[in-house]
Amino acid sequence: MTRAVNGGRGSAAAGAGRYGEGAGSDAGQILRWNLFIGGHLSSSVPVRLVERTDEGQWVWLESGTPMWRTELPLRTHLRDIAPENRPPHGYPARAGRWPRGSALIHQPAGAAHAVFWFFGRGQKFRGWYVNLEHRTHHGEDIDVTDHELDVLVAPDRNWQWKDERSFAEKTGHPAYWSAKEAAAIRTEGRRLARLAETGAFPFDGSWCEFKPPPHWTTPPRGPAPVRTVLRSP
Repeated sequence: MTRAVNGGRGSAAAGAGRYGEGAGSDAGQILRWNLFIGGHLSSSVPVRLVERTDEGQWVWLESGTPMWRTELPLRTHLRDIAPENRPPHGYPARAGRWPRGSALIHQPAGAAHAVFWFFGRGQKFRGWYVNLEHRTHHGEDIDVTDHELDVLVAPDRNWQWKDERSFAEKTGHPAYWSAKEAAAIRTEGRRLARLAETGAFPFDGSWCEFKPPPHWTTPPRGPAPVRTVLRSP
């Protein structure tokens, strides 16, 4: 979907998102997007800052970016390994590349979610991905505690939950979230789903034609992550 941008918050953001005057002097800065599952590092990917304001920030994640990912036993995913069965200081990180499409990521300040605009070949918009999460910032590091439950929104704004069963199974585990916290996480997801149903920002068509500046190169991998555990076991 590449609708013309309407007025309101989405419109202002879209102008900056096309690397206009609102991009700011820090645009292009390389940051590290660190994803933690159950307190353990899953992946660390370099991203470029698009824009930062009091309302939050936008970053660009390029397909194929050199990254670090957790080295796990064959055919396993970190989310499927109980935290009590993991090494106390986390798994070692191995070099890899971001396997999915390019994405523009909106990280609203103080919000328990981030929204990904995913793009395929030819920079074609493929849909939105709402990652429910808790986020903290430490200098160039964006530490994301994943909340497992996500919302997939197609270009036509039809939406569906993702990973509901895994989310329910983790509820009540001390490394994840309590039943009360789970209710708040699901409420946040429903709130974003309603925005999708009404075509409100961030699902109003803004940013769907975003293209990074042509002089931006793919960020280098950088040194291996120092912290593989978000909090002490």
